[in-house]
Amino acid sequence: MQSSYKVLAFALVAASSFTSVHVLEFCRSTDSDCHSHDSTASDNQLSLHTVKSRWNISVSNLLKDLDQFRVSCKKLIEAFLIDEVDGNFARSVKNCIFSRSIPTPLKGRLRLAAASKDVIEGILDLDVAVTQSDDFLHYASGGRLLSGSVPLAHRYGGHQFGYWAGQLGDGRAHSLGQYTNRRGEVWELQLKGSGKTPYSRSGDGRAVIRSSVREFLCSEAMHFLGIPTSRAASIIVSDDPVKRDQFYNGNVKTERGAVVLRLAKSWFRIGSLEILAQSGEINLLRKLVDFVIDEYFFSISQDDPDKYLVFYSTVVNETAHLIARWMSVGFAHGVCNTDNFSLLSITIDYGPFGFMESYNPNFVPNTSDDEGRYSIGAQANVGLFNLEKLLLALSPVLSTNQQKEAKIILKGYGDIYQMRIHQLFKAKLGLLGEEEDDAYLIAFLLKMMEDTQTDFTMTFRQLSEVSARQLHNRNFTQMWAFEDLSSHKLFSDWLSMYLLRLNRQQNDSDLDRQHRMKNINPRYVLRNWMAESAIRKAEVNDFSEVELLHHILSFPFVTQETAEEAGYAARPPLWAKRLKVSCSS
Repeated sequence: MQSSYKVLAFALVAASSFTSVHVLEFCRSTDSDCHSHDSTASDNQLSLHTVKSRWNISVSNLLKDLDQFRVSCKKLIEAFLIDEVDGNFARSVKNCIFSRSIPTPLKGRLRLAAASKDVIEGILDLDVAVTQSDDFLHYASGGRLLSGSVPLAHRYGGHQFGYWAGQLGDGRAHSLGQYTNRRGEVWELQLKGSGKTPYSRSGDGRAVIRSSVREFLCSEAMHFLGIPTSRAASIIVSDDPVKRDQFYNGNVKTERGAVVLRLAKSWFRIGSLEILAQSGEINLLRKLVDFVIDEYFFSISQDDPDKYLVFYSTVVNETAHLIARWMSVGFAHGVCNTDNFSLLSITIDYGPFGFMESYNPNFVPNTSDDEGRYSIGAQANVGLFNLEKLLLALSPVLSTNQQKEAKIILKGYGDIYQMRIHQLFKAKLGLLGEEEDDAYLIAFLLKMMEDTQTDFTMTFRQLSEVSARQLHNRNFTQMWAFEDLSSHKLFSDWLSMYLLRLNRQQNDSDLDRQHRMKNINPRYVLRNWMAESAIRKAEVNDFSEVELLHHILSFPFVTQETAEEAGYAARPPLWAKRLKVSCSS
């Protein structure tokens, strides 16, 4: 079963929908009026009116005073016993889900490096102007506590690179509490890089600028690509020295500290359940699963005798959906450990990720991953491994028959994944309906891309922009990725197959095809070289490129003049090939 995923990892999960996106043909400025795309992970379809209204929230309805902003930890504290031991010193923790842990304030001068207006105003109901205040700098970096906050660090374990790693937990993150916004959405606010906790082990509890910029930009970029993800509200940087051996080669350097304010509906992950099962804390395991079902899986009744089985089936299904979506945009997470896999099937914990440039199923973004365990082409298999570990963690609360049924459910993971990949890549090619040779047409294209090392993102985007006449005439002027692809000796054969397939689509004009494909194939993704360029400037307090990238990646399907001038859709610079990212952050 596993080998089939890798063979057709990109060519071939039945998800309910693919997020539709509205496109403006060309965006000439960075004005807010030029916004046209704001898909959310929870929405299947958005109208243009919905998109625009998100960016035209009445300022009078937004909070302008942070002292009026309130979070609550009541639900979590009432649901679970809290660690009886106080203090941020590292220790083994038992019989609880959370430990109280106070953030450690940064000592140096604080600066706002970035803020997401979509999160600040659209989720947190705050006027974005508050981010310019000293109060915000302190609240968003852990120097002051929001009203109602009882900071907590979460206890969890995990399998890391295939092996049980024991107790892990929030080693440098503090959950501030839950915020219920005006639409009734409940979001859990968390600081990352805010100091030591009982789960810091030998770490210092800090994060550095480079990793914080990457997390902020990528979580927001993934959201606007329509992929379920945690969100990022802001980055606060300081002059506090943080020592890091970035590539684990003994070359320790002093970097600067930073804190990200991030949000998710929940930060529970597979490792949250694993640690309880491994420790024999079965009553607490059952209590946590019941809580997760009650709070986040509304379609599952607590009275259903098979509720744990239904929960598992849902996570299997949604995990397959999520990984298929990653693959459709060429995203490699980099560290797919069970402690980094959300129970809500959203993308969390952005570390040594990468968007694949030249098409290569063996692309590994993380230089710490010597064996390529988490290569982009292996992600579906890793998802299966992680779901096997989830089943193992749930086994104590499942009956013998339910365990057997769960194994049958897990066997269906491969079919779900392949079906969804097939759907997504058909859409990327603008194909309507279903024909017998569609899978071959997709696989044929990807094999040519691999042979010619063609750019993944721009091949599909340029195929979206080229007209049928240009395809017939082989007119690929200024289409650098397609020029690379056309050098393949079998390109003519594939092109003939593709054009014949398009011609058989009834009531489908070439403009309609182009429009559909532009809505699905982004022109801009967060390539590592783009992030690195912004990081180098941010490290000397120039946050202009962080702001520019954040704006551009908020509209990845829209051609933008500033992005074109910056070369974000051009052939990557030669120095990009020498870039390395690691787990060090």
